[in-house]
Amino acid sequence: MQAEPIDIRKTAILLDIDGTLLDLAPTPHDVRVPPTLRRTLERLQQGTDGALALVSGRSLADIDLIFKPLKLSAVGGHGAEIRHTANGSADRSTMPLDDDLKQRFAHIARLDPEIIIEDKGYSIAIHYRLAPDKRRAIDDAINTIIEDLPPGWVEVLPGKSVVEIKKLGFNKGTAIRELMSHPPFAGRRPVFVGDDTTDETAFAVMPEFDGLAVSVGRMVPGVAKRFETPSDVRRWLERIAKSNGSGA
Repeated sequence: MQAEPIDIRKTAILLDIDGTLLDLAPTPHDVRVPPTLRRTLERLQQGTDGALALVSGRSLADIDLIFKPLKLSAVGGHGAEIRHTANGSADRSTMPLDDDLKQRFAHIARLDPEIIIEDKGYSIAIHYRLAPDKRRAIDDAINTIIEDLPPGWVEVLPGKSVVEIKKLGFNKGTAIRELMSHPPFAGRRPVFVGDDTTDETAFAVMPEFDGLAVSVGRMVPGVAKRFETPSDVRRWLERIAKSNGSGA
């Protein structure tokens, strides 16, 4: 993709992590952050006066661990947690998912030892990248559990070799809307880059702010621009960081 020029002094840069900023890995804990990316993000954080945020399904604690020692504004848990400034405290929009319910979903791992359960606090993720033939069985088990729950209690988020279960009432789109109402994001034009179905709620709110939605790896209805791979995203970010807002 040839991205349109942006002035980072007037832009809010919002970035999904897995599959967008970082290459996907066999397990959530195997992702790696290239040293050059940390330096790029630090330059963008300075150039935007802090209007750079990571927007992820991961928890804020996990995001901070991955990018340590760099700390940024961030949305965690698909919108369950929002940190408006890098050094600020987190606002939380909901209580963690019920432990007993998470345990029921965790039992799905008994289907295959290669299925990985990730407890994110506000959600639970079932990773089957190492057991792709178990997708149908996982879906059936999830549906069986949900049939016993009150209607509208949880939602299922399918992703790339992962299925995630969380409460209704918040998502990346609602979190970005909240983030954009606070300094240093307020009054800026947002650019959001994401790759998965869980990012579609974020794509959907971009027109509210005259923002730019950019997908990675696939075309999404309503999104006009696309990067091929996360490495393309990283190179683009490096270019705009070096140009200090003169274009890309």
